[in-house]
Amino acid sequence: MATLSNTHEVLLRNADLLEGQVALLGVTDPALLPLCPAPGIAMSEHAGVFARLADQAGWQACFGYQCAGLESGCCDTVIVFMPKVRAELELRLAMARYLGREGARLVLIGGKKEGIAGAAKPFQLATEDAGKVDSARHCQVWAGSNHQPLDRFDMMEWVQWQSLSCAGIEWPVAGMPGIFSQAELDAGTRLLLENLAEQPLKGDRVLDFACGAGVIGSWLQAFRKTRGETPGIVDGIDVQAQAVTCARATYERNQVQGEIIPSDGLAGIEGRWQAVVSNPPFHSGVKTDTSMTEQFLAQVARHLEAGGELRLVANSFLPYEALIQRYVGPVEKLAQDRRFTVYRAFRKAARAR
Repeated sequence: MATLSNTHEVLLRNADLLEGQVALLGVTDPALLPLCPAPGIAMSEHAGVFARLADQAGWQACFGYQCAGLESGCCDTVIVFMPKVRAELELRLAMARYLGREGARLVLIGGKKEGIAGAAKPFQLATEDAGKVDSARHCQVWAGSNHQPLDRFDMMEWVQWQSLSCAGIEWPVAGMPGIFSQAELDAGTRLLLENLAEQPLKGDRVLDFACGAGVIGSWLQAFRKTRGETPGIVDGIDVQAQAVTCARATYERNQVQGEIIPSDGLAGIEGRWQAVVSNPPFHSGVKTDTSMTEQFLAQVARHLEAGGELRLVANSFLPYEALIQRYVGPVEKLAQDRRFTVYRAFRKAARAR
């Protein structure tokens, strides 16, 4: 059996805390659930993990912070695993206070490298009689009682709007805690959009992989409209629940034509597009992790029409050029600055048999 993460192992080490109806917020490994004393509610904002949580008998699985049928005060114990992004902790604690009844036990578990020491203060502010109850496997466990229960929790109330500007286009984009580059247009995406303005994509059906809050798709359609062109369709895929929520909100406000699909990569995705664009992530928490992008590059050609284009921006030090060459076709560098490179490749023709 695969080894659980340190935070999940520490929870099992303190299984006596799991009393009554339990909710686990931020599960990263479904293998944890059968080891818990009793089923309950399990939330993950990762589409792949959520799909596997839904297969666990007796557990109610939730994709992110909006789950139909969850009532205020329905839980006796709520476990909060530290999110990868510290800004998201307040959102996760609010969900815990909503699910927990008056006086319910709230528990915060996180690794030292995840910033659990700094997270103790907001946890103490949200709970009563909070204290550290365990320290093991480079993790800490804090527990307190829910003395400030919430009778209302709506994830959409956490959405904030920013007005972005790039290449002559100004447009609104939704943001939430935990979203990549929530309050600004990151430098890599800016370079990509500026390049798209100089050398526009061809084709009316585009896919934005790892779409985040829908920045690229909404900009692309606005740009095409200013040129008097048909905006076409820009679909988006992302693995994170908040990103899916924000992208859908961004698309709705900007009247973008396209579907936002929650998915862990391209596995299980049907269809082909005339072009695929992406500013893919390369971090998992604080660690560099290119595995998601490498898997995407290995799969993307089968989702491109014949002669279809891949346009991708990435930190220049990442080893993507050779992978694009191998899986998609000959690569060219369209733009580059001190940090980022925009790559383009067209799907190579299938070999004749």
